[in-house]
Amino acid sequence: MQAIERVVIDNSWITILLVCLFACVFLLRGLSVVRLKGSVSSLFNESFIDSEIEENTSFFNPFKNVIFIFSITVLALLTYKIYLYYNSSAEQGFYTFLKIFGVVFSYLTIKRLLEFLLSVVFKIDKKLDFFLVSKSVYLYSVSFFLLIAIVLVEYSQLDTPFLVYFSALLFSIRFIFHAVINKKLVFSELFYFILYLCAVEIAPLFVLFRLLF
Repeated sequence: MQAIERVVIDNSWITILLVCLFACVFLLRGLSVVRLKGSVSSLFNESFIDSEIEENTSFFNPFKNVIFIFSITVLALLTYKIYLYYNSSAEQGFYTFLKIFGVVFSYLTIKRLLEFLLSVVFKIDKKLDFFLVSKSVYLYSVSFFLLIAIVLVEYSQLDTPFLVYFSALLFSIRFIFHAVINKKLVFSELFYFILYLCAVEIAPLFVLFRLLF
């Protein structure tokens, strides 16, 4: 009788990563309960965005740095799960996740720096303050809900298609809310807004998905 090789996939690193993400949430709570609550509910709380602009904290602010890393990690884990779902033959494991994390981290960091530098160079940083801050804060809010969805998929009967559709719904809501809350700026500078979407938002994502899939 021929022996059949048994392949065991160790996903314990996902559990450890999720514990680290919840630790980040507790750290954020320790840094500022008000800002944590505001970040989670920012999709429905426009006043929090105004308070973030008024506070005008630097890039080196601990709360900003922790929530930025938190969001990147959640998005990388989401991308990893979806990537494996659509590529069943792809290599699984922590090393694959690290590669995806590196791509997501590089993409979001470079995009954020470009947005900041271009707004300063063209002297429109004050005009774009609300637009850029609301976009970042909405992403943070979506990340918290995505973390819950990932936990449900990982430890319940829900499967990856739920994660795909739920993510698509959340990002659609984020886009709609962001467009509505910035409608004056969007419609007054519609050409530049479309150019921004194509050059900064859509094109890099297209390249990212081409590299992964």
